[in-house]
Amino acid sequence: DIIGALVALAIFSPLMVAAALGIWITAGRPILYEWNVVGLDKKRFNSWKFRTMVCDADALKSSLLDRNEMKGPVFKIKEDPRIIRFGRWLRKWSIDELPQLFSVLKGDMSLVGPRPAGPTELKRYESWHRRKLSVKPGITCLWQVDGRNRISDFDEWVRLDLEYIDNWSLWLDFKILVRTIPAVISGKG
Repeated sequence: DIIGALVALAIFSPLMVAAALGIWITAGRPILYEWNVVGLDKKRFNSWKFRTMVCDADALKSSLLDRNEMKGPVFKIKEDPRIIRFGRWLRKWSIDELPQLFSVLKGDMSLVGPRPAGPTELKRYESWHRRKLSVKPGITCLWQVDGRNRISDFDEWVRLDLEYIDNWSLWLDFKILVRTIPAVISGKG
């Protein structure tokens, strides 16, 4: 993880600088969104993403709950009005996720693993969903490469995470990392 994160930071640092400048020019500060999440064994930690939404996006979320397209505790809407124009581009190519590489370096995340849970989401997890928290969360996983934009039921998302956990190997991590590249390049992952 550490070597992979360092290599990725070296490769993508020019893109990260461009993303930071793009956010600053088009939407001002802050550049990063501090993401408070729950990981392995319910450990809370802060991670970061490039900010892709308006500054008060979290406060506006409650007014959009009736538009949630995901069944279960996760909130997702395809045409989220909180997303800034430049943010749509960052999200399409998953550039907003790159600052999470620092969480990998800190040891809070892995390159591959289930998505970390938000504290509010975790409160709504069913007992079997919590098994996602038995491994370190990751930047990419089966969910990202096997249906990220096609899955609308959190249970299906969790089943993919549990499939990953039950079949974990370094080879599986390598295959997921390799499959992440075309998913990102195509704008579908």
